Amino acid sequence: MKRRRKKKKSALRKFVIAFFVLAVLGGAGMAYELYSRVYQPNIVLPENVSKKYIYIPTSAEFHQVVQILSESGLLINANSFEWLATTKKYTTNIKPGRYRINRNLNNNQLINLLRSGRQTPIKVTFNNLRNKEQLAGKVANQIEADSTDLLTYITNTAFLNANGFSKENVICLFVPNTYEFYWNTSAKQFMERMQKEYETFWNADRKTKAKKIKLTPFEIVILASIVEKEQNIKKEERPEIAGLYLNRINKKMKLESDPTLIFALGDFTINRVLNKDKKVDSPYNTYIHKGLPPGPICIPSINAVDAVLNASEHKYIFMCAKEDFSGYHNFAKTYVKHMINARKYHKAMNKRKIMR
Repeated sequence: MKRRRKKKKSALRKFVIAFFVLAVLGGAGMAYELYSRVYQPNIVLPENVSKKYIYIPTSAEFHQVVQILSESGLLINANSFEWLATTKKYTTNIKPGRYRINRNLNNNQLINLLRSGRQTPIKVTFNNLRNKEQLAGKVANQIEADSTDLLTYITNTAFLNANGFSKENVICLFVPNTYEFYWNTSAKQFMERMQKEYETFWNADRKTKAKKIKLTPFEIVILASIVEKEQNIKKEERPEIAGLYLNRINKKMKLESDPTLIFALGDFTINRVLNKDKKVDSPYNTYIHKGLPPGPICIPSINAVDAVLNASEHKYIFMCAKEDFSGYHNFAKTYVKHMINARKYHKAMNKRKIMR
């Protein structure tokens, strides 16, 4: 009997020990599984890539976030990400934006990043653009707002009237530069920022200089756009060109600027303006109409605007590109001298067979 009892006790002891061991192992396994889901890296990047950006659209739902991460080839295990996202209530707390995803992020770090809205700003740059359509397209390639929304806002009658702009001169508002934005910036937010930048740009010093040469900020930008297109190679010559056009304005002469004529024709491949071109019926044809055109012929750089504000003082009223094609101009005070310069240039163009 005693031997049987001992055997039963021994068997029971073994069972308890085995059960305890299995429970510990099972618990350890569950704990490890839980740890892995939360803290094991769940992002995969190529060896030569240390970071990648994802873009979560405004009003995106959780399944779209998972799709974006998966289609970007970032998630090792989508199920573990979805489980922790649900646990941490990220599924109902989606924040749009551009997020920098670093190597070796675990689910907890990734969800904390996305849930916090700590997106990485983007540098928005625009320059060397001719019109508001090009501007809208350029900006739309850099932020979430699409070109249609941007163009609609730029040309909105209420916006134009409230800020003293017209459809022709509204691009005077935009100062080419590099600006920091969040990717999910709307058209309205972009325009509000541009208004602030415009007001900052036209500080007391620039306004004083504009008043001194008897032009409004709008007129300064329009003239700067002509100067920009007249001289886009040798920028140091721009103040001299600006001074020439101011002389013509003060003498109430037509500006007779080839770049305004090219803008009126809408053919920006033209290298040589012909006499027949000077007959085009357009308010931008400064060979027909006196004064400045109704709007800029491009979005001028800060350099061109400041060249007008700091225009050289001289008596030149004519200019012609130099016959050596150096990018510089010959300036003249009289029409006779100008025609001598013009004949040299036309002869050089003919020699190079530049007909259009």
